[in-house]
Amino acid sequence: MKLFKRRPKPQSSARAVSADGDAAADTDAAATQPSAGAGAAAAPASGPTAESQPAEASSGVFGRLREGLSRSRDQFTEGLASMVLGKKQLDPMLLEALEEQLIMADLGLEATDRVLESLRQRLDRKSLSAEETVITALKETLTELLMDQEQSLDTPQRRPFVILVVGVNGAGKTTTIGKLAHRYKQQGLSVMLAAGDTFRAAAVEQLQAWGERHDVPVIAQHTGADSASVLYDALAAAQARNADILIADTAGRLQNKSHLMDELTKVVRVMRKQDETVPHETLLVLDAGTGQNAVSQAVEFDQAVGVTGVAVTKLDGTARGGVLFAIAHKLKRPIRFIGVGEQPEDLRDFVARDFVDALFDER
Repeated sequence: MKLFKRRPKPQSSARAVSADGDAAADTDAAATQPSAGAGAAAAPASGPTAESQPAEASSGVFGRLREGLSRSRDQFTEGLASMVLGKKQLDPMLLEALEEQLIMADLGLEATDRVLESLRQRLDRKSLSAEETVITALKETLTELLMDQEQSLDTPQRRPFVILVVGVNGAGKTTTIGKLAHRYKQQGLSVMLAAGDTFRAAAVEQLQAWGERHDVPVIAQHTGADSASVLYDALAAAQARNADILIADTAGRLQNKSHLMDELTKVVRVMRKQDETVPHETLLVLDAGTGQNAVSQAVEFDQAVGVTGVAVTKLDGTARGGVLFAIAHKLKRPIRFIGVGEQPEDLRDFVARDFVDALFDER
C-alpha cells in the first residue's frame, strides 16, 4: 500500500499539474499583487454594493448553469415556443407535435408519456389561470417530475463516510471524484481518495494529480492490482486516520458485461468485511452525451450494486440534457449532482426548478 500526498513544490512545478491549476495559480498571484489603488480598494464597500452582492452571486451561479445547458436548451426549446406560445388548450395536433419534440430532446418514450399524461390532467382540471398557458403548465409538469428525485447528498456523523463511485469508462468518474474532494475540503472536512481503478492506463496517476491539487491523500497500488484489495486498504487507512470522507474510484465497466459487473459486487463484499454498512453512498456517474444508453446503464448498475445517487456529467458538451428526465423517471434514485463545466464549482447540487428554468431560458 502506498500513501500519496502532496509535497511542497516550486511554483513552476505545481503549475504543471493541469491547466486548471495554472488558472488558479494565476488568479491567486493577481490577487496578491499590490496596485496603485490598493488603499482605495481596502475601503469598506458602500451599503448598496454590499447588499447587491448576494443577488449578483446568485445570478452568476444561475448564469453558469444557463450557459452550461445552452446546447440542451437549443435542442429542447427549438420550435417549442412558437408551437405552444399563448395556447391554453392541448389539441391533438399540438399534442402530437409536443410528443415529437420531447422525444427528440431525449426524454425517451416512457418519460414523454408521463409528461404528456400529467399535462393532460393538469389542463383537463381547467386549473390554468388567466396568466397561465400550455408552456407554463409544461414547465411545472417537467419540474414536478424532477423534484421527485431532487435530494442533495448529506454526509452524517458516521466517519468515515464512504462514497463508492461507479460507472462506465469515459463517464467522468475520476474528474467527479476530484471535484467532490475539492467541495468537501472547502467545507473543512478531511478527505481521502482510493484509486480503485487499477485497470485503465494512467487512471491511478490521474487520481493522484487531483489529490495533489487539493492536498488530499490518495491510497493506491500498482496498475493491475486487485481493486477490492486497494479499497479494503483505503478503508482501513481512513478509519485509522479518522478521515471524514473516503471517496473510492472503481474501474469502468460496460453494463452489459456480466463478469465485469460481478467484479464490482466483489469490491463491495470485500469492503463490508471491515464495515458492513459501507458504502454509505453508491454514486453512479453518467455521461449525458450517451443519451438513452445512460438510462440502461443506470438500470444495470442499480441491479448490480444498488445505486443510491446519480451524478450526470458533461451537460455542457451535449444537446441531450433531456435525458435527466428519463433517468429520473426510470431509475427513481436521487440525482445528487450535475456537471456543467470543467471547473470544480461546475459540479453543482441538482435543483429541479433551476434546471428547468435554465432549459427554458427564464429567470
